[in-house]
Amino acid sequence: MASPPSGNLDSGLEIKTRSVEQTLIPLVSQITTLINHKDGPRKSERTSAAVQRVGQAVSAAVGRFVAVGEAIALENHELKDEMGRACFEARRAGDAIAQLTDVGPVHATSPTVFADRTGMVKAARLLLSSVTKVLVLADRIVIKQIVASRNKVLVTLDHLERVSTFQEFVQIFSQFGNEMVDFAHLTGDRQNDLKDEKKKARMAAARAVLEKCTMMLLTASKTCLRHPDCESARINKDAVFQRMRCALEQVVDIVTEAHGCAGDVSPAGIYGAVKEYKMSVEGLRDNPLASSPDGAGRQLEALVERTEDFTDSPYTGHEQRQAILGVCQAAREDGRRLLHAWTQASVQAKETTEELEVAIAKSCQSVNELTRELHVAAAGRTAELLRVNAEHSPLRALKAAGAEGDLEAVARHSRTLTEQKEQLVENCRLLCHVSGTEPLEIACVHAEETFHVVGPQIISAAQTLALHPSSKIAKENLEVFCEAWESQLGDVALLLREIDDVAEGKRGDKRGYLSLPRSGKLSSNVKNAKPVKLDAEEQSGVAKAGLELRLLSSDVDAELEKWEEQEQRVVRHGQSVASMAYNMYLFTRGEGLLKTTLDLFHQAEVLSEEGLQLCSSLQVLCTQLIGEEKSALTSEVEKLAAACQQLQAGARTPAQGKSATFQKVDSAVQTTRAVLTLVLNILPACSKLNAKSTPDDPAPVRDGGGDYAVKPFEQRLAGLNLLESN
Repeated sequence: MASPPSGNLDSGLEIKTRSVEQTLIPLVSQITTLINHKDGPRKSERTSAAVQRVGQAVSAAVGRFVAVGEAIALENHELKDEMGRACFEARRAGDAIAQLTDVGPVHATSPTVFADRTGMVKAARLLLSSVTKVLVLADRIVIKQIVASRNKVLVTLDHLERVSTFQEFVQIFSQFGNEMVDFAHLTGDRQNDLKDEKKKARMAAARAVLEKCTMMLLTASKTCLRHPDCESARINKDAVFQRMRCALEQVVDIVTEAHGCAGDVSPAGIYGAVKEYKMSVEGLRDNPLASSPDGAGRQLEALVERTEDFTDSPYTGHEQRQAILGVCQAAREDGRRLLHAWTQASVQAKETTEELEVAIAKSCQSVNELTRELHVAAAGRTAELLRVNAEHSPLRALKAAGAEGDLEAVARHSRTLTEQKEQLVENCRLLCHVSGTEPLEIACVHAEETFHVVGPQIISAAQTLALHPSSKIAKENLEVFCEAWESQLGDVALLLREIDDVAEGKRGDKRGYLSLPRSGKLSSNVKNAKPVKLDAEEQSGVAKAGLELRLLSSDVDAELEKWEEQEQRVVRHGQSVASMAYNMYLFTRGEGLLKTTLDLFHQAEVLSEEGLQLCSSLQVLCTQLIGEEKSALTSEVEKLAAACQQLQAGARTPAQGKSATFQKVDSAVQTTRAVLTLVLNILPACSKLNAKSTPDDPAPVRDGGGDYAVKPFEQRLAGLNLLESN
């Protein structure tokens, strides 16, 4: 297979292609609205001008789209012919739409805006068909590039594993770092583009492993090179390499949609079983005579069986166990009453009796009560474990024992850490059952795997330090693994809050992912800045601005919840901006995922990029306005883009010394506050625009209640089939 071109050109081209598609599809949808109008829109000066503007805009967007596609074709000769044909069809369709919408002056003899209605239908369908072809081909190229990048990383990883000298290691690790940054760039773009939240969560988990393991690999390899005869150092290093290879394979499995792969997480939480059971029970209400509760009964028994993870756990208290068993028994009793009520309704040949209605309601209520009881058990245990682990006593003891060369003390404290690890692993498994959403469930699985792997790695690193207590690299290596453990505890604390939010009916969407730096970015920070944490005085200095970030991020989330279509790009980008701003607020309190100032600056830069993507989506909405409304909204979007660019520039500016670093932190928080304020000012107008539809202006086509312009691309293509009946 031919290697794709080097660099990130294809990925950038795909992003440009999708950006043009965001502009193109809403415009084409306006034309299809006019075509699908019941009686055909009457020709007027205003309508004619609107149609002509839309046609010209479509033609211009097609021109940009085709230019991107042709550039892709030049860089990928194996797809040149296919891409060329798709671009030719798109250009032909765009030209046809421009000609057909050039309706000219109003004539009384021509009652509608289109002289050739059939031609417009064909041109619109051809345009979307060719756009689909170009996007599919671009997608194939990006997948191919990710696979090729993974292969390069694996080859270099093999070389790193076999090096025998420091000089060789430094040379190859430098190459490995560059390749990992390119791989992170490609997979980060891919993760942002994924529509499936489950795949997005799996991708985030795999990328988080790669991010943390990169630093572990550095110190573990250096330790092994310094102490080549140390068995514990070799075990420590081998575990890091193995985990990185698994994460690399998982990323490729996700992007290639491989089935049955080892990295494919198949969650089976109790919350999913409860959902299925309630659907089966409530289905009896709709068609009781054609349905049977036998299937629901089997589902209930399987559900109750899964609660054994709680009741059989040695860490579950007696009262808690009895409460869960009591709720399970009540659910079984309600299930038997439901079967009896259904039997009576079948004998009487009635659709729904009052007794059956009551039995259905009670069955649903009983499993809801079971879910609440399990949530209380899992959340309570998690909170208690986090309190116990907050002081990190076993970690401090292991560091001290290792530095003193006391192998017996290391073994003793290792047993304590192993016990804590087992409790955390089991607790993550219980959180899976009550997580409430698939992405959160996958995050629980990731946390479980991390504790399971990092615990033994800490122990092997401590053993190495105990064998070589004067070794600075062995001490640094142990520190890296302990930091990974502490970071995962922080992640679990955030995860618990999100699960609580879901249980309370709120959206648990505050997971801002810290991607690896992209090539050419943050280099000044990495070279010239040392990662530090804010002291108490500095935290108090930014506390007020941080609190404002929290309030503004909550306001943005509340505003976005008003949007009916949650898959709108504006909604998704807005939620990401609010989520990352919330992480920055947690940093000002000394909490959350962001541990050092470098983490904060990195998050600020990622937030700025997400904000610029939000600006692109907002500009698409601006095209639907005219006059002063368009000027006002465009001006606000330009202000937002300027604020995002200011945040990005500030995050990349190097800072020397404690005072300069704190000023940079304060500037990042203040600029982020300005970004959120602008977003909050813009969203209400955009929400009204997204929902508004007037008779005189082209409006989104409705198909079963959804807005045509904001449906997923595949659904919008399917919607064009309605044109055949016209």
